[in-house]
Amino acid sequence: MKNSKKEKSFVSKLTIHQKSAIRGYMFLLPWIIGFIVFTAFPFFYSIYLSMSRVTITPTGIVTQWNGFNNYWDIFTKDVDFLPALTDSIVFVGLSTPLIIVASLLIALMLNKQFKGRTVFRAIYFLPVIIMSGPVLSELLANKAVNIIQPTKFAIYEFFRSLPLNLGAPILYLFDKIIIILWFSGVQILIFLAGIQKIDKALYEAAQIDGASSWVIFWKITLPQIRPLIQTGRVYSYSAAMSWIYSLIILAILGVAFLILRERKN
Repeated sequence: MKNSKKEKSFVSKLTIHQKSAIRGYMFLLPWIIGFIVFTAFPFFYSIYLSMSRVTITPTGIVTQWNGFNNYWDIFTKDVDFLPALTDSIVFVGLSTPLIIVASLLIALMLNKQFKGRTVFRAIYFLPVIIMSGPVLSELLANKAVNIIQPTKFAIYEFFRSLPLNLGAPILYLFDKIIIILWFSGVQILIFLAGIQKIDKALYEAAQIDGASSWVIFWKITLPQIRPLIQTGRVYSYSAAMSWIYSLIILAILGVAFLILRERKN
C-alpha cells in the first residue's frame, strides 16, 4: 500500500509535459531495444571481429585480438580484393547515377494518366520481387544481361570511337542497361510516391505563369524529390573487407551529397 501511494504521489507531481515525454519514450522503447540488439550490437561487433583472429571451435567462436593485421593482409596478400574493389567502385560510381536517372524518368512517365498504367508499374517492379542472390547469379551465369546486344547498333560504334573519357560512361550504360533496369524498381516506387505528394497547386501556378515543362521539372519537381535521392574467409577477414567497402562507398555518397544538396541563395 505504501509503495502504491508513493507511486501515485510521484505521478501526480509530474507535469503534463513530463507525462507526455514518458509516454513517448514508452512507445519508442521497442524500437530502441531492437536498434541496440539488431543494429548497434552487430555494428560494433563487426568492428571487433575485423581486428581479431577468429577461430570456430565445437564450443563456439573464439576470438584473439589481431589489430590491423587483417586490413594489412587484404591489401598486401589478397590478389582478388583490389580488382573486386575496383569493380565495386566503378559500379557505384557509374551505375548509381544511371539508376537514379533511369528511375526518375520512368517514374515521371508512370505518373502520367494512361491506360494500363498499373500493369506497367507492376512490370517495372517485378524484377525486385524475384531478385535474390541465387536468382541474380543464375541470370548472370546464363548471360541474361545480353538479351539486348548494343554492339550491333551503329550508335554503339560511334561512342566507341570517341575518346575514352567521353565514350566510356555511355558504353557502360549500353553494356549494363539490363542490370540498371533490374535495380530501378524500388527507386521508381520511391520517386512515384514523392512526385504524387507534390502539391498540384505549385504546378498550376507555374503553368499560369507560363513556365515550360522543362522549367517546372527543374524548379518544382526535382527540388521537391531531392531528399529521396540519398545497397571461404573467416568472419574477421570478411568483417575487415566489408568495412573497407563501407568506408569507400560512404566517401562516394558524401561527394554525391555535397553535389546534390540544396543550396540557399
